Amino acid sequence: MRKELIVGPIVFLLIWALFSYLKIVNPVLIPTPWAVIVRFTELFYRGEIWADLLATLYRLLFGFALSIVVGIPLGLILGSSKRLSDSFEFLIDFFRSIPASALFPMFLLFFGIGDKAKVSVVVFSCSLIIIIYTMYGVRNCKESRIRVAKVMKANKFSIFTKVIFPESLPHIFAGVRISISIALILVVVTEMFIGTKYGLGRLIYDSHLMFRLSTMYAAILIAGILGYMLNKIFMVVESKVFHWAGK
Repeated sequence: MRKELIVGPIVFLLIWALFSYLKIVNPVLIPTPWAVIVRFTELFYRGEIWADLLATLYRLLFGFALSIVVGIPLGLILGSSKRLSDSFEFLIDFFRSIPASALFPMFLLFFGIGDKAKVSVVVFSCSLIIIIYTMYGVRNCKESRIRVAKVMKANKFSIFTKVIFPESLPHIFAGVRISISIALILVVVTEMFIGTKYGLGRLIYDSHLMFRLSTMYAAILIAGILGYMLNKIFMVVESKVFHWAGK
């Protein structure tokens, strides 16, 4: 690991410790870093966190996978046809502008308080992001490459599979990478407010209500690390698979 990567976390912990030990902020509201790290370790060592972590991961990955299945094909279809994209542009921008949290009551009415509502919120928001990035990728393919393919007598299917789709993949993947972060946020928020038996959001919210602040901050830390790891995994995959991007 590069030394630069740990500078930020160390500075953050030092500032946190300073605020805590000097009581700049009420120590009841902000426990010491050591207390949170100890509780963080206990959650994993005693197995208290696994059910919550796995429940959140399940909802996150399931909703995210459905978003890809819905978003990429629709984005490719709409991006390939200017008439279609113009026809649906208003609807896409309209629904994209609605905060997903404002639709929680609607999803509760349709799907109840189970996992279906939580997954549906993720699919609704993330599929729109993927659609927009996919459309952008298709629309911004270089015309010179398409013309070369036509000169070489390539049919529409070959042009799409050999030119348009590969060139739009970096944009598609950018939308997918942004969506995974949005999906985690939405899952944690829905676990807080829609309710569930297991989940990081439930643990954070319940710990807050019972004033177990070390557990609350430890759960927030776990959620942040999970998001960071997922983003890093996608960045590595992007650099390895789409090596032609920007070249």
